[in-house]
Amino acid sequence: MRDKLAILGGKKLINSPFKKYNSIGNEEVEAAKKVVESGSLSNYLGTWSSEFYGGHKVKEFEKKCAEYFNMKYAITTNSWTSGLTVAVGAIGINPGDEIIVSPWTMCASATSILHWNAIPVFADIEEDTFCLDPKSVEKNISPYTKAIMSVDIAGQSANMDELKKIAKKYNLKIISDTAQAPGALYKDKFAGTLADIGGYSLNCHKHIHTGEGGVLVTNDDELAENMYLIRNHAEAVVEGMGKLNLTNMVGHNYRLGEIESAIGIEQLNKLDKIIKRRTEIASILNEKLSKLDGLIIPKVRDNCTHVYYMYQMRVDLSKLNISRNKIYKALIAEGLSGISLSFANIHLLPIFQKKIAYGSNGFPWSSDICKRNVNYNKGICPVAENLQDNIYIGFQMCMHEMDDYEIDLFLKCFYKVWDNLGQLGKI
Repeated sequence: MRDKLAILGGKKLINSPFKKYNSIGNEEVEAAKKVVESGSLSNYLGTWSSEFYGGHKVKEFEKKCAEYFNMKYAITTNSWTSGLTVAVGAIGINPGDEIIVSPWTMCASATSILHWNAIPVFADIEEDTFCLDPKSVEKNISPYTKAIMSVDIAGQSANMDELKKIAKKYNLKIISDTAQAPGALYKDKFAGTLADIGGYSLNCHKHIHTGEGGVLVTNDDELAENMYLIRNHAEAVVEGMGKLNLTNMVGHNYRLGEIESAIGIEQLNKLDKIIKRRTEIASILNEKLSKLDGLIIPKVRDNCTHVYYMYQMRVDLSKLNISRNKIYKALIAEGLSGISLSFANIHLLPIFQKKIAYGSNGFPWSSDICKRNVNYNKGICPVAENLQDNIYIGFQMCMHEMDDYEIDLFLKCFYKVWDNLGQLGKI
């Protein structure tokens, strides 16, 4: 006899939340302690001097990141939002220029564009990978498009071969927002390293973290110089450095400290182990959940790897004859934490719907620098919108440790709900 669903009055399967993900150990504690005891928590100066590039641990962490990702430069920032802002400025963007970006991402992907008074233009995503759809990208190119911000969402790379073809055809730069996919491979290269500028988040629930932080990577000397400057008070440094091109040389304090960098070194040492475990968990989920008719497990792009920041699923409504929302409510009633129906459709946020960013009069869209009426109405990204409204179910792997017992409970919740879909549908 089937167990009665908790939502129908039965006993729920899970009575306490899954253990939270925590990759911080004694190594990080000791590394941070040494920095604190040294008394030197930051060695930056916002002038052209030997301290312009930061202290010993900042430089060591950047060197190790460059070596790991096989890039010429790795440049740290105090957050990945700062990193994206630095990247957009570094490519020489002008007010009113357009950058194509995904709606299926954290809002900073788009607001980093607005920071420079440039205009985000949203292209749709691939339904099976949740990454930017190159066909939609090309349809959204206008005479004012200057770059593509490709978001490697949930743990794998976007289709960089096709995006690079488009970029070459239209003379565009590519920025890879690889916040959620450090260590993922696109064919034989790391995600984030195939663009003009890429990079990774060090936020508290990312694969490796320093609390907050980001790492930018590039092989381009000029872009690297621009990023170093924008990170650290460019306007005060350019004269001493002898830099003649002052485009976007409005500096900031986006500097990562010595404590965070020391922690980052230890975290980077663990990345391969973390990815291996996350992939093992996903393999078990893939094997078991693929047997549930009407549930579509994450697709991994051919010749690529996935590092599973999120475990993003879809339901096939034509097979289930039941709403996604009912399934979600049943899973939650069983005590399953970390499940969500929503991820992001950031083009529908108030900032874009009302077109109000700087001041109260609609700048930059209402100004002369915005060269056309960019549409943010619902309907411009039908794949992303349908996912959000009807068929997406996500699991926040990034938030949970997931030992074997918890994996088993997770699977039992899904199987219990699927075994009772008939009864659930009658609610």
